[in-house]
This record gives sequence, C-alpha cells and structure tokens, in this order.
Amino acid sequence: MLTLKTMVEVFKTNIAEPEEAQLLANALLARFPNSRPSFDLDDCDKVLRIEGHMLCTDTIITIINQFGYDCRILDY
Repeated sequence: MLTLKTMVEVFKTNIAEPEEAQLLANALLARFPNSRPSFDLDDCDKVLRIEGHMLCTDTIITIINQFGYDCRILDY
C-alpha cells in the first residue's frame, strides 16, 4: 500500500490584503486541490504556508508570481 507523506512548504510573500490572499489560495487550490494553503498576513514575512501531497515549490512560486506578487522559500 502506497502512503503519501504530507509535505509542508513555507514561503515569504508580499501579499498584504485578505482578499488577495483568498484569491491566491483559490489559485493554489485549483492546481493542488487536496492542499491546505494559509496566509499569516500579520507576520512581517507575510507567510504562505501550504500543506499537501506532492507539492512543487517552483509551481507554487510561479503561481504567486503570475499574479504579480513576490514569493520565495522562507529560510529558517
């Protein structure tokens, strides 16, 4: 039996408004339907956290960039 491991990816963005975050969350869900994207807009890094299976960080960054926002992997 194949078990998929849940991945968690965390990104720094420049998304500031809840409406923008919701639009982008919907775009991410369209590409990764079983994922759980969330934004922490109160954090200074405007953090995007996405949980799911078989996530591709390059694709996530590309989706956010296509909407005109900055997005990069958050270094701990």
